[in-house]
Order: sequence, then C-alpha cells, then structure tokens
Amino acid sequence: MKIWKKVLLTLAAVTLGSAAGVSSIHASSSQVNSELKQKGELTIGLEGTYSPFSYRKDGKLTGFEVDLGKAVAKEMGLKAKFVPSKWDSLVAGLGSGKYDVVMNDITQTPERAKKYNFSTPYIQSRYVLIVPKDSSIKNLKQIKGKKIVAGTGTNNADVVKKYQGNIVPSGEFSNSLAMVKQGRAEGTVNSREAWYAYSKKNSTKGLKMIDVSNEVKPAKISALFNKKDTAIESSYNQALKKLQKDGTVKKLSQKYFNADITK
Repeated sequence: MKIWKKVLLTLAAVTLGSAAGVSSIHASSSQVNSELKQKGELTIGLEGTYSPFSYRKDGKLTGFEVDLGKAVAKEMGLKAKFVPSKWDSLVAGLGSGKYDVVMNDITQTPERAKKYNFSTPYIQSRYVLIVPKDSSIKNLKQIKGKKIVAGTGTNNADVVKKYQGNIVPSGEFSNSLAMVKQGRAEGTVNSREAWYAYSKKNSTKGLKMIDVSNEVKPAKISALFNKKDTAIESSYNQALKKLQKDGTVKKLSQKYFNADITK
C-alpha cells in the first residue's frame, strides 16, 4: 500500500511539473505576443537595398539578414514580416514602434546602447582598408591627410576621422571602389564583408585589401530592440543561439559571402 502511495505521489508530481512547464511556455509565448507589433509576426526593419545583407533579386527581398530573420522567426514560432525603410529613419522607427526588431548590419555602439538593446552578435565585422595595388599605404596610420572614401555618418567614416584622413563621401561600395581605381581617392575604409560580397561577383583587379584588425577592433553586428520589448529580445536570442550552434548562421555566411564572417 505504501509503495502505491509513493507511485501515485510521484506521478502527481510529474504531472504538476509538466503542467507548470507548459504553463510557463504559454506565459512566455503570451508575453512575446503582447509585445509584438502584430500577433504571430516578427516585424523586421531593414533597408532592403544593401547587398548582400538585404536586397531585391527579381523583385523579391533576399540576403543574409533576410534569410537569418526568417530562420530566427521560425524558431520563435513566428512568421517574419519585413519592412524596408531608409537608413535615416530605420533606427528611429524602432523607437516609434514601426517594427519589433532591426536587422541591418547594425554595429553595437555605446550611443545606441543608451536607447536600445542588442541581440547576441551574429557577425564579427572586420574593418579593411582598400587601396590601389601599387599604393605605398600599408596601414591606417598612413592615411593621415589623404583622400579616403567613406559613407557619411558611418562607422567607416569614424575610423577615417580617427586616423586623420580627409573623407570623400560615398555611400555605395561599388562607387567607392571606382573612385579609388580612377584616382579620385587614395583608398577607402569599409568592412571585410562588403569586400567579400563584391569580389564574389565582380573583378577587384588593380586593388588590394588590407585587414586592419590590429588597429581597429572588429565591430559586433547585432539585431536591435526597443528596451521595453524584453520578451521579444529574450526569445530572439534563444532562437539565434540555437541557429548558431547547429551551423545555420555559418551556412548563410558561406552562401552570401563565400567566407565565415561569424568569427
């Protein structure tokens, strides 16, 4: 009789534990849905014009962060909905509730951390200096006083300023390289990813890429969240970590950059 009592008590404990687990999952799911702009959808803000991160191919939105966004949303039990926006209003749109998260090659910075939260990084973005093949420039210290192409308001421009180069503004990577080839500038500072993506489909003849990671620390690229959306952020991070562990993020990196840019 005592044995049966112990068995019944054990079964009751297991049942209650399982119920509590289910309840906890439902509560978590409910909390995520309460924070979402649209129930059942993860609304993702991005530019949609920045290859290979997010761009249109045959009229369809595609790219590294598009595929990653879809995979994360699916892992969260949601459907990804993308909202293309111009860079100038992209981050501000997160604060106004236009979308749930921004995925747009966003670098973690102290200034952004004051207003927003970051996901676990999914890219380690290394800065590179691109110069003509016969250039005597070998590092960032040597760009002082020289014309260097960089996008206005970007981290690349901040690097050029730090090393006292004269900024020649250009937001388009292919145009930046053309300016260097044509002698209108002596180099350009950009990301390793941009170089990999460009060289995958285009000739880089006459140019050389210099990794300057020993002078500038790699930037951590993450998704960006509104500080009040803690349940979305937590669920996103859990999903992302699983995709990193099972190799999905690395495969997407190889697909769009021909290299592993996650390390």
